[in-house]
Amino acid sequence: QVQLVESGGASVQAGGSLRLSCALSGSSFLAVRMAWFRQAPGKGREGVAAIVTADRLTYADSVKGRFTISRDSAKNTLYLQMNSLKSDDTAMYYCAAARDSGGWLPSRRAEEFAYWGQGTQVTVSS
Repeated sequence: QVQLVESGGASVQAGGSLRLSCALSGSSFLAVRMAWFRQAPGKGREGVAAIVTADRLTYADSVKGRFTISRDSAKNTLYLQMNSLKSDDTAMYYCAAARDSGGWLPSRRAEEFAYWGQGTQVTVSS
């Protein structure tokens, strides 16, 4: 059974930084495509960043230049480095893994991801 466990969420001041982690476990599943999503109260789920390899990444316009997605395949861990945080970044953050390789293209479309973590809360105060 595939499990994703996020950590690293916290309450921070605007302008601060956080690094989220997502540990993937479960059988011999190889997660080619992974991503971070977020959902703020009263809003839909937004694809924040996605990764296949270090040179195959995609970001939402709202986080470009501030967030960096990365992965350590040896540790089966996904990361999201978040800098210059704004109050608009306040949300529950989820990591997700796709069941298939999807042509080895990164995606931020939630419907393409079969496995989800429980989320970690990020609160940014101004």
